[in-house]
Amino acid sequence: MADLQQILQLSQQMQGRLQQLQADLADRSVEATAGGGLVRVKADGRGLIRELVIDPAAFAGHDAELLSDLVLSAVAEVQRRAAETAQAEMRKVQGLPSLPGL
Repeated sequence: MADLQQILQLSQQMQGRLQQLQADLADRSVEATAGGGLVRVKADGRGLIRELVIDPAAFAGHDAELLSDLVLSAVAEVQRRAAETAQAEMRKVQGLPSLPGL
């Protein structure tokens, strides 16, 4: 029964750490730009877009397709960075002590 008790305790620790990780990621901010800074996107650590800023110069002499490409590029990059942040934090959570005999 001691092993079962250890498993339950470990499970509770892991659940607590994962909940804290989610809260921490929600509070983090990552940023990416495209077009030399014409488009700037901010997301939280979970990858949810929180801000999109387009410099007015992006409209001058450019077509809508180019602007769309810049926005998509910045969004993809900020989501990639957020995913890297989340993965790095998840590796920390996985550092829980192992159970004897498992």
